Amino acid sequence: MQYSGARILIEALIEQGVDTVFGYPGGAVLNIYDELYKQRDRIRHILVSHEQHAAHAADGYARSTGKVGVCIATSGPGATNLITGIATASMDSVPLVAITGNVPTGILGKDSFQEVDIAGISMPVVKHNWIVKNVNDLAELVREAFIVARSGRPGPVLIDIPKDITAISAEWISYVESQASLNSNTVLGSRAQRLAERNERPGFTDDDIERAAALLSSARRPVLYAGGGVIISGASAELKELAERLNAPVALSLMGIGGFPQDHRLCTGLIGMHGTVASNKAAQKADLLVAIGARFSDRVTSRADMFAKTAQVLHFDIDPAEINKNVPAQAWVVGDIKVTLAKLLEKLPAKLTTDWTDEVAKWKTHIPQTHTREAAGNHRLHPRFVIEETAKALGPDAIVVTDVGQHQMWAAQFFPVNRPRSFLTSGGLGTMGYGLGAAEGAKVANPKRPVALFTGDGCFRMNCAEMGTLKNYCLPILIIVFNNHTLGMVRQWQNFFYEGRYSETDLSASPDFIKLADAYGLHGYRAEDKAGFIEALNNAGKDIAAGNAALIEVIIDRDEKVLPMVPSGKPIDEQIL
Repeated sequence: MQYSGARILIEALIEQGVDTVFGYPGGAVLNIYDELYKQRDRIRHILVSHEQHAAHAADGYARSTGKVGVCIATSGPGATNLITGIATASMDSVPLVAITGNVPTGILGKDSFQEVDIAGISMPVVKHNWIVKNVNDLAELVREAFIVARSGRPGPVLIDIPKDITAISAEWISYVESQASLNSNTVLGSRAQRLAERNERPGFTDDDIERAAALLSSARRPVLYAGGGVIISGASAELKELAERLNAPVALSLMGIGGFPQDHRLCTGLIGMHGTVASNKAAQKADLLVAIGARFSDRVTSRADMFAKTAQVLHFDIDPAEINKNVPAQAWVVGDIKVTLAKLLEKLPAKLTTDWTDEVAKWKTHIPQTHTREAAGNHRLHPRFVIEETAKALGPDAIVVTDVGQHQMWAAQFFPVNRPRSFLTSGGLGTMGYGLGAAEGAKVANPKRPVALFTGDGCFRMNCAEMGTLKNYCLPILIIVFNNHTLGMVRQWQNFFYEGRYSETDLSASPDFIKLADAYGLHGYRAEDKAGFIEALNNAGKDIAAGNAALIEVIIDRDEKVLPMVPSGKPIDEQIL
């Protein structure tokens, strides 16, 4: 069957199970968008307000489902606007396929209108990229892109397609047909097939598992440090079984939230700069730290040379590049976390005796309640109250999305996340403006689950135009904006470490977010005390039930702090409480 390059692209996406793409059209992708229109009963397109949010929406779709997210942008500035979203996905190991248009092949490299070398620009933040210069290669490259994006340590890839390639016709051969042809000719298989087979090879040996089991069997004070790899591999059940056999505390990285139930007696919560007293003290007193799908980020370790200094380190990760990169390990197992933990459990007895007593339970009682100013008579809302009441209203099935800053840490501390793929945030890159696009992607992918975005006034100014997308597609997302009229996390650092010199962090000139919501056809509510917030939450709930998004602006004190906090350069158990 002869199809245009644009039709081949769409057929290849559908072949990969893609049901939704997020994007913004332009001249170089008009053929693709014309084909999307023709095939709109088979594949859905969500029009965002800015290409960056197309990437974030594809990211939210991917994180909340485990599928590959897809975004599309035109050439030049459309393509470059995707880069922040691609880099966000790269840092957090999110499988993403970004598709960009480019100028026709005959004028590539001639500084043509809206031309950039997006392959060169994106190279540091993708697993791989391709420039399609022959329409006959297009279908196979799409298949290869999806394999690369989701295999091994997942991540983003980019396919750059010149406009003439989308117009030229070629023979469409489905994957099933291509494999049948290859098999009948006794050929080894397509490049994509060989790539898939190579990526499925295990990276560990039985000796690796035996060494890991021996270390665990001899440990007296083991601590499990779980990261995003647990969620990506679907290894939550294996992690839970390991923790219970060891009776060991489980500390979570920001990306690991949801990988282990926060209401479990062994969960000590977040570890690192804004980690709990229990997680940070346990790591510093452990004799064996077992890192599982975690990469020892500087926000976790602070001073790497003082991190878990009494412990041996056992590292489980799918990416060999992470082993010994930031913290030296005494032993490691490289491979898919679900597979490697299952192998480890086969080698361990049903119960191991350790020396952990009620010490960890006592540390867990050190939880930040409210800032001292509230006790002193300031009756403004505290973020903990807002987050906990929202959690009660939304129920255990909720997906929580955050932007980046103080509200992100408060949500990590206080929202009870007990399921994988239910807490979406920009961890590695710390991308302000990530939240609303990601929430859109999560809601599109999970229409029956409640979705809430916690954001700050600084972040929301970077993505508030996406309220138009919420209205256009009737996406009932709850937006909670913590408004302290400042860049709160930066101000907190300025307060602690720069003698209160609040350089360029004042946001008193912020817009009226209630009027802004109204301008987009949405209801907005403002809350300044507990009674006002409960009323706003009830009203927003009615909007959500009616299929509409709603916004609640929560007024908080501009000097509210995220505590505990580890000062830069200090060991993680030297916390400001």
